[in-house]
Amino acid sequence: MEIWEYLLLIFSVIFGGGLAFYFRKTNKKVLDVILAFSGAYLLGIVMLHLIPETYAAGGTDIGLFILVGFVVQILLEHLSQGIEHGHIHTGHTDSSFALSIMLGLCLHSFLEGIPISSYPEMQAHAHNHLLWGIIIHKLPAAFALVLIFIISGFSKKVTILSLVVFSLMSPLGAFSAEMLSKASILTQEWIPSLVGIVIGSFLHISTTILFESNSHKLDTNRLVAILIGFGIAALTMH
Repeated sequence: MEIWEYLLLIFSVIFGGGLAFYFRKTNKKVLDVILAFSGAYLLGIVMLHLIPETYAAGGTDIGLFILVGFVVQILLEHLSQGIEHGHIHTGHTDSSFALSIMLGLCLHSFLEGIPISSYPEMQAHAHNHLLWGIIIHKLPAAFALVLIFIISGFSKKVTILSLVVFSLMSPLGAFSAEMLSKASILTQEWIPSLVGIVIGSFLHISTTILFESNSHKLDTNRLVAILIGFGIAALTMH
């Protein structure tokens, strides 16, 4: 991975979390539209780019690892409470709840960062989509994390420190994988499988965003946001 990619992963989280300090009382309709776009874009790159290209690189057993990733995300959400989707649950305000969310998010971020560093050797095109997919859904997650810490009564310094730690998790996963690859511990044969696990996680996150924000009524703004998300994913095809 290039240095600018590490920096982009870090500062996208800092940016998303930083917005929460200035927009604590968010307009739910605006947030729903933003989430609809991010969910549609994430689902679009999974279906149009990551799944086809990972199957081509790793064979037909990738589907098994996609299912593993889906289940892993379900388990992680017992810790994170679905903050990966940008959903903010304010019913709990104790510090242990916030720290549990922090732990779940960090584990999730570390795992999805692992395949990024070696993916360019498979498909530079797919690498870019994986990178941007992580960045896009990190923004609302970081926003929600900061709000949870504020609601839980943590000081601004502790909240910022937690945000910085969260921002380092995906780069740390990518860097760890790069070191293991150089030591010939993590071989290229494993990369498609690891990407499959991330795809499963992306599938869970994107579909949950779209289904949980669906009120079974036609919302023109959400529909436009979803179509734009799908459209951008489609326009970046080969």
